[in-house]
This record gives sequence, structure tokens and C-alpha cells, in this order.
Amino acid sequence: MYALSSSLIRSPALRKGLQMAAANRQVSLKVVSVGSTQKDESFFEKNERLGRKLSPHLSIYQPQLTSLLSVMHRGTGLALGAGVWALGLGALISSHDINHYVTMVEGLQLSAASLTAIKFIIAYPLGYHTANGIRHLLWDTGRFLKIKEVYSTGYAMVATSFVLTAILALL
Repeated sequence: MYALSSSLIRSPALRKGLQMAAANRQVSLKVVSVGSTQKDESFFEKNERLGRKLSPHLSIYQPQLTSLLSVMHRGTGLALGAGVWALGLGALISSHDINHYVTMVEGLQLSAASLTAIKFIIAYPLGYHTANGIRHLLWDTGRFLKIKEVYSTGYAMVATSFVLTAILALL
């Protein structure tokens, strides 16, 4: 490996310096039995033996608005993605068109309140993800990044997502 790297170096002075450094370097090998290199204890057993405490991770932190909204944003994004995939695969696999399924839902004779509640549940990921996405776009411009503003825009975003979802559910 050294011979290959030194042949690629064009400077004769640098090549000579590398050769001198290699000549002065001492390398020694130690023979170790295979049994001494195998681990007989797990990571957790070793930490317990050494008296190391397990990191508290999430168990000591109180949930904050920012972390809850972040988790919800990711969750609604996953729900929207899964919904799009399900609708796409359903359209490919199903032998019926959408009118058949609309007729089936109408045949259930659901009350207006229960139908609106179902529509609200289906529309909420879209309303929440849209409102929080706009909030993130505002952050990308450098606005509302102070802690007080982050919390106030968080509460405003939750209210906006409910209003947007209610509008969609009442259509």
C-alpha cells in the first residue's frame, strides 16, 4: 500500500520524506487467542457489571407542545402517504369504480352527524399537515423562531387545522 501511494506522489522531496518516515516506523504484532476476543456478555450486561446507568431518554422529559406537534406532523404525513397508496392500489385492484362505493356508503344510512364525524376524521390529517406545513414554510423564511412565537404559532396552527378540517368535513 505504501509503495503504491508513494509512486503516485510527484514531488521527489515529499517521496523521500515518506520513505524515511516508513523506515523509522516500528510495527509489532501481538498474537491473541480467538477466545479472548469473543464477547460473552451483551452490551446491557456489561453496563450493569460496570455500574453504568441506562440513559433516561424519554422517561424524564415532560411532553412539550413543540415535540407533540412535531410527532403529529410526521404522523399525519404518514397517514396521508398511506392513504394515497391505499387509494391508488385500490383503484388498480378493484373491479368497481368509485360510484359503487359511494352507493355502498349511502346504503348504510348513516346520520348526518356520524357522516360528518367520519369525514372530519378522514380530513384531519390533511388539514393539520397543511396548516403545520405553512408554519414550517414561515420558519424557513426566518420568521417566528423565538420560543414565545413558536408556541403562539403552534396554538394558532392547531386552531387553524381544526377550522380547515371542519370546513372540509362540512362540504
